[in-house]
Formats: sequence, structure tokens, C-alpha cells
Amino acid sequence: MTGIVDGHHHIWRQADLPWLIGPMQPRIFGPYEPIRRDYPIEEYLDDLKDTGVTRSVYVQTNWANDRFEDEAAWVQRTADEHGWPHAIVAYANFAAADVRPQLDRLERYPLLRGVRMQLHWHENPLYRFAARPDLCRNLMIRRNIGYLADYGWSFDLQVFTPQMPDAADLADSCPDVTFILQHAGMPEDLSPAGRAAWRVGMGRLAASPNVYAKLSGLGTFIHRNDAAHIATIVADTVMMFGAERCLFGSNFPIEKLWTSYRELIDAFRTAAAPLSARQREAIFGTTAMRVYRL
Repeated sequence: MTGIVDGHHHIWRQADLPWLIGPMQPRIFGPYEPIRRDYPIEEYLDDLKDTGVTRSVYVQTNWANDRFEDEAAWVQRTADEHGWPHAIVAYANFAAADVRPQLDRLERYPLLRGVRMQLHWHENPLYRFAARPDLCRNLMIRRNIGYLADYGWSFDLQVFTPQMPDAADLADSCPDVTFILQHAGMPEDLSPAGRAAWRVGMGRLAASPNVYAKLSGLGTFIHRNDAAHIATIVADTVMMFGAERCLFGSNFPIEKLWTSYRELIDAFRTAAAPLSARQREAIFGTTAMRVYRL
């Protein structure tokens, strides 16, 4: 393998992110004072220096919803100036009566490869993002996500374990759209029962051939870079989805709260060590190259 693809990272300007301005609000990943500041492309490139990363995908960072195009435009300008990132996953509001006018505005940016609207809901308000737990069943949202096929774009899917059956039905209702499951389905309940429920939900998603799993954000709920935890999630996910439907993502700078990029990469390399060379190449490169058309 000649290089690694970072399938999920962020760069940002503090002024564009409401959750970084004003008093620190509780966040799913814990206290975040060290990243309440600009995280420019120059710092990201310095973070991944000598790690073997050769391509990257920017995933939207929740600018104000009505500034969704401003975010895509800013990232495109950054890429034009620096050569990084190599693809953009933007935001659009799929709860609109017709999302296509938003998608038409995004279409002008050459690096657009996908769109994300976070659908994850949890009974714990600290973990909650979406207004309701059942958005994957919403017919308007399903219809709007289906339009992505006309643009050749993927949908970055973010849900918790109890939402996985509905998420799989959503994917089945849009067979021409590629769904990329964020953060390996966000396994937050690591009790035996919680892990078992996560495996059942992941198995249902894996049964939908247009769903891919992103191995990212695995420190989100434990607030550390835990090689053993990563190894367990990687092994289970690869067993269910196959390596050709799995891809690595750093989720930087969020993971920078508790680890360095090199330490993160090393933990994932260790987790993937029992796999074949071809499987490792898929996870760290070819799957992301294919689904994000890098």
C-alpha cells in the first residue's frame, strides 16, 4: 500500500461554528477547550506529517444551516490554494420540502462527493443531535436522500444503535445511493448487552449492500485512544461488512483532544494487523478512493 486515505476529518474557523463561540456547552466528546480555536489546513497537514496519509475527505462541521454553501465554498478555496482536502462532504437540509435547490447550489463545487445531515438521536440529551429519533422513517427525508443518486453523491449516515433498523430500511429505500455509516455506528454502550445490540444493528446495516462503514471517532465516548477498543470494533465491523466496505477516518481534530495523529494511526494499524494485506489496503485506501471518487 502506497498511502493512507483519511476518510473523515474537519478543518474550521472558530467564527463559523456556533458551538465554539461563547460559554462552553456540553458536547458528546467531553470538554473541548483545546480545540475552541481555528483548526486550519496548515495545522492538519502538520498533524499528519510522516504518517503516510496521501488523501483526505472533509466532512461538514455544522456551520449555521443557512450557510451550508459558504462552508463548501470555503473548503473548495482551501483545496484550490493548498491541494488539500481532496473531497468534500457538505451539509444540506433533507427535511426541506425539496432538497434539490440546495444540491444545485452545491453542485458548482468540483470537490463535492457527498452530503451529511446528522440523524442521530439518543435518550441521553448530551448525546442527542436530531430533534427526533425516527427521522430515518420520514418519507420526505427518504425522498430527498434518494435525489442524491441524480448527482452521483453519497450520504454520510450518522445514527445510534436503536436507530439502525430504520437506517437500514432508509438505505434499502434508496438503492442507488451509497450510504457511509459514521464512526462505525457510534457504539456508546460498551456493556455486554450494549455491544450485542450494536452487533445486531450493524449486521442489519451490513445486509444492505449500499451501506459502507467508516472506522472513525472511536474515542468519542471513552475520551482516549484505546488500541484494544479499536481492535474489537475493527474486527467486528470487518467481519460483518467486509474490508471492501470499510474505510478509515481520523475525525481530527476531535480525536486530538486525547491523542496525536501518529498514535491514532498506529492504533488502527495494530488493529488491522491480523488482516490480509488486501484487506488493510481496502480499509486504509481503496474503499475511500472508490466511494469518494478520489
